[in-house]
Amino acid sequence: MPNVVIGEQRLHLDGIVLPTGERRELWIADGLVRTEPVRDAADLTGGWIMPGLVDAHCHVGLDAHGAVSAQQAEDQALADRAAGALLLRSPGSPTDTRWMDDRDDLPRLIRAGRHIARPKRYIRGYGDEVGGDEVEPADLIAAVDTQLPRSDGWIKLVGDWIDRDLGDLAPLWPVEVARAAIDHAHGLGLKVTAHVFGEQAAAELVEAGIDGIEHGTGITDDMIAMMAERQVSLVPTMIQLENFESFAAAGEAKFPSYARHMRSLYATRLDRFTAAYEAGVPIYAGTDAGGYQPHGRIADEVVELARLFGNEYALGAASWRARRWLGRPDALAEGSPADLVIYAEDPRKDLTALARPQHVVLRGTVVEHQHHHHRA
Repeated sequence: MPNVVIGEQRLHLDGIVLPTGERRELWIADGLVRTEPVRDAADLTGGWIMPGLVDAHCHVGLDAHGAVSAQQAEDQALADRAAGALLLRSPGSPTDTRWMDDRDDLPRLIRAGRHIARPKRYIRGYGDEVGGDEVEPADLIAAVDTQLPRSDGWIKLVGDWIDRDLGDLAPLWPVEVARAAIDHAHGLGLKVTAHVFGEQAAAELVEAGIDGIEHGTGITDDMIAMMAERQVSLVPTMIQLENFESFAAAGEAKFPSYARHMRSLYATRLDRFTAAYEAGVPIYAGTDAGGYQPHGRIADEVVELARLFGNEYALGAASWRARRWLGRPDALAEGSPADLVIYAEDPRKDLTALARPQHVVLRGTVVEHQHHHHRA
């Protein structure tokens, strides 16, 4: 299709639209999807058309050491864009990325401000402790207010981390403190999610009314039932959990109980996630890019989810279902923002197609095009 170039803004599409699998003709003009013909539109005929992918746990503006430069943050967002991830839920970043909202060529971001953590109870440089702004339990409600201007509707708590006195994972917040902060956030119209590895914090936070659990390796049957009933979201970050062995090994000499606990959480993770899926807990795709993962790996995450839940569910977890959950409209309806990805093969049949987008269209503009432009 040599007539289509990066930056093309009036488009004619004719292909198989997912999730319905029906053949449709669509046009794009002024950044929006149209169902009536648009004049002088460049042809993108053929292929499988999906609403732009969603990476529901993706830290733009963060690397293993903490905050990054604006240029590095932009490179991260561009790596996600090249992978077809056009909506990024960024649950915690020490870098202010609000300038990205003015850039039409960068994915849309849904931020949660910074991670809210206690001093020495999370990765150095990530949380609210930077610059002496340390949060103790008594400060938790004030910390939610501090993050409000940096939030796009979500707040991120660090639910558990290693407690050096105990030598194991332990909750950061007494349950009544967590409940009060979650209630306060809800009163401001915010949703709350938390980084959780172990059983105790998962149980306490779900009980306290949290809206989402990130990682969630410690969810037990009781919690799963409550999450299903309340439709608490789970973003298991499958590819990130592959690092549990290295976390365990790093802590083993000083904290053998922690190392044992991390290994046991890893060993049971698939059973717990399968139980959650079977109970009806809504599960979404997130890579945890930005800390210990490179950006642009959404296709790898979908492959891992599909091993447990099948291709159709895993694709929805990274596209149409995730968009509905995040309150972003169907990207393929009349008048909706034209954020979509086109594949040469049917990703429902061959998930590896997800790693090879043929065209990526963001805000109605072709931003990635396999024939002309390929990012490593």
